[in-house]
Amino acid sequence: MFVKKMTIMKSFKLVFLLIAITTLGGFVWSCSDNSSSDTTTDSFNREEMLSNWADNIIIPSYQFFKERVDVLKATSDIFEAAPNQLNLAALRTSWENAYKAWQNVSMFNIGPAETSFLRSYVNTYPTNTTTIENNVSSGNYNLRDINLNDAQGFPALDYLLFGLGETDTEILNVYSGINGEKYLNYLTDVVDRIDTLNTEVLSDWQDNYRAIFVTNNGASSNSSTNSLVNDWMEYYEVAFRNGKIGFPAGVFSDGSTGPERVEAYYNNNLSKVLCLEALNAMQAFFKGENFNNAGSGPSLESYLDFLNTVKNGEDLSTLINNQFDASRTAINALNNSFSEQITTNNNAMLSAFEELQANVVLLKSDMFSALSIAVEFNSGDGD
Repeated sequence: MFVKKMTIMKSFKLVFLLIAITTLGGFVWSCSDNSSSDTTTDSFNREEMLSNWADNIIIPSYQFFKERVDVLKATSDIFEAAPNQLNLAALRTSWENAYKAWQNVSMFNIGPAETSFLRSYVNTYPTNTTTIENNVSSGNYNLRDINLNDAQGFPALDYLLFGLGETDTEILNVYSGINGEKYLNYLTDVVDRIDTLNTEVLSDWQDNYRAIFVTNNGASSNSSTNSLVNDWMEYYEVAFRNGKIGFPAGVFSDGSTGPERVEAYYNNNLSKVLCLEALNAMQAFFKGENFNNAGSGPSLESYLDFLNTVKNGEDLSTLINNQFDASRTAINALNNSFSEQITTNNNAMLSAFEELQANVVLLKSDMFSALSIAVEFNSGDGD
């Protein structure tokens, strides 16, 4: 997921408290050399881990996403030909399924996904409805323009499928009205753009990037392990923790909430599902779980265990998994609609943010140190 750049103001006291914990937290011990130099002395086989990531997690995740986008494309074509209630319902279902599948690949902003700005084009929210309406009206737009990243992708479809009217009848009237063809053209263009981008990224992984990724198995700052772990951590902090919960809940704006900033705002019943899907995907990646079956392989979890990394007398990998679980419990307690949760009881959103923040300490500070990985990004919020 990608969120718009926002001016980050003074955080709540809970953020400062948790940042203090980062400094004062328990001692992390490992049998290996935990220096921050470009090389490590441990004998863990990074190439096997990279192979597991590529072959059993990343590529299968993109393949699954493509399957879901193929269905989305098919149902959008059917709706374009016959914009009725039945076809609208089918299109909405395929949009939801594809959006959930997206949560499994959004964290992998490396290689072809990074160079194509996949995340930015596919999931920048809140969507810019003014730009969408102008594009529809003029018919003059190029979705390859990075300046239109907030007028396309799943958030734009959210608006086009749920936000054009108060009722389904009103929405269908738009598609059958005087500008109906323009709206239908824009909708299918947005779907086609998602399909094209993902197809290109998947093809690059299958054709040559997989080999480049796996063979770059060293420990330098630009190695595949260091690069992907940094990208994964940045996703956790910025796109996931901040984008899905922190920004809408007002964590970085002196308590000024923005319920309209949640993911899938117009659907108004999916934000928790998408958040949990992303959380599950991130924990599965940490544990090295295969995407298509119950197996698992070399992972960040097994890497930490290989190094016998311990914090306060407990395996660091266990602490991290426990915190993933605690975060899941907090998110499960929220309303299916985060916008409604913010409006009725924002404290629950802030509690979920606290749980997610607690794992930043374990991951970004303790795990990075144990694996001798330098932090190569700035989340912008002082963490």
